Amino acid sequence: MVKITSNVIDIEAVINGVRNESSGGIIAYVGLIRNTSQHGKPVISVEYSDADGNAEAKLQSIADDIKDKWPINDIAFVHRIGKLKVGDNNLVVAVSAAHRQEGFDACKYAINQFKAKLPTSKKETYLDGTCYESE
Repeated sequence: MVKITSNVIDIEAVINGVRNESSGGIIAYVGLIRNTSQHGKPVISVEYSDADGNAEAKLQSIADDIKDKWPINDIAFVHRIGKLKVGDNNLVVAVSAAHRQEGFDACKYAINQFKAKLPTSKKETYLDGTCYESE
């Protein structure tokens, strides 16, 4: 499952979506909006958008790459767009695999690739009224 959504992410549904009888475990990551930026500024909100409509295809490309690199059974990537407040979930990654090490490695790679190739634009709004935008 690869999905871009403006709805609250159902974490349990994402995890159950990769559950299968050939897996020995599921590794999951839940990304949250934190209250401070990387530079220590207090954050009010973060807004993600998919202006060009390609975010889901970009996530699918990362998921396909992971399936080629590791012997996993399934992967789910769900990224929430829209204006999110501190504490909201913005990303859920779930990987099912026969063995835990492959699952952990694949999940870590998925998160790092998401960060490096952020498929959506991001706008942070700070307590002092300033903003930072990345594309």
